[in-house]
Amino acid sequence: MDAAAARKLFAQGCTCLLAAAEPSQFPPGKLPEAAFIGRSNVGKSSLINALVGQKALARTSVTPGRTQQIVFFDLGRRLMLADLPGYGFAKAPAGEREKWNALVRHYLAARPNLRAICLLIDSRRGLIKTDAGMMEFLDKVGAGYRIVLTKADLLHARLREQRCREVAAALCEHPAAHPGVLMTSADKSFGLDEVKEFLAGFAEKT
Repeated sequence: MDAAAARKLFAQGCTCLLAAAEPSQFPPGKLPEAAFIGRSNVGKSSLINALVGQKALARTSVTPGRTQQIVFFDLGRRLMLADLPGYGFAKAPAGEREKWNALVRHYLAARPNLRAICLLIDSRRGLIKTDAGMMEFLDKVGAGYRIVLTKADLLHARLREQRCREVAAALCEHPAAHPGVLMTSADKSFGLDEVKEFLAGFAEKT
């Protein structure tokens, strides 16, 4: 799908459908689905809001671990967006962390209409151990994913290209990873068109 068509898709109405705390609460898989996953406070909700042009559709917070359910959004009845709980939040009780992790693993491994996964990485930090663990899990279950670097406005301009090269070089060891890295900033609307084009390719055709 070209850039203009992708922008048109994301300009359509996007509504919050439901929040699921367990698999039995997942909505029927009638639409192709795109998931956003990453460490706690990496900017998943902020990126979703920026993509659809709404400031408060997905709940954002400066408190890591606030998203504790999988939140589903209907984009123009053509694509479902899923905001997943963040991983790596050490301050949450162990039982809660395992509950979130089990929910996320089940969703990523067994959701039949899941077509695209955006694995968000904080551009200031690059890949860390918890990210590598998620990548290994996605490789294991054969769930294709695209790396999206977030908060690029907080990284010095001369370091952005270097960070992209570093992360892209690591992808050769991960068979489920799509080639190439997308660099974004939700606050500055940087790189959003590239993410829209990637996701629009999985949307229901009109």
